[in-house]
Amino acid sequence: MWKRRKKSRPAEPVRLALCDLCAATFPEDEAVTGYVPDSSCAHPTRHWFDGLRPITTCCEDHFETIRETYRRRPFLQEELWAARISCALTAGRPVLSLEELGCRTGLYEPEIRRAIAWHNARMRLVNGDDEGDGRG
Repeated sequence: MWKRRKKSRPAEPVRLALCDLCAATFPEDEAVTGYVPDSSCAHPTRHWFDGLRPITTCCEDHFETIRETYRRRPFLQEELWAARISCALTAGRPVLSLEELGCRTGLYEPEIRRAIAWHNARMRLVNGDDEGDGRG
């Protein structure tokens, strides 16, 4: 007598991605993705991704534009080490010694010291402290 309607399942929402160049949103399955070398990028848990920045774009042209930008940027080992140190210092319990920091980052003491020196020099440039005396 009575016919039952089949329960219709609600359509799954379309997952969206955001273009790293133009900020357009588009379906995730249409994304152009890959990695570009970037010494400022360190992964908090997977060190084999350190130095590689994930890129998502809406088209090949935008991906190539970003890739070319990073290709012109110098890859500095000290910057990569500083990024690793930053990850180690912002995750987990506090680091109490250089030895402990080395264990967390996989870096040796001379590498840690070079990364800290690079970071400090960079901060002086950013803050406009040309004389390097810390007073601005």
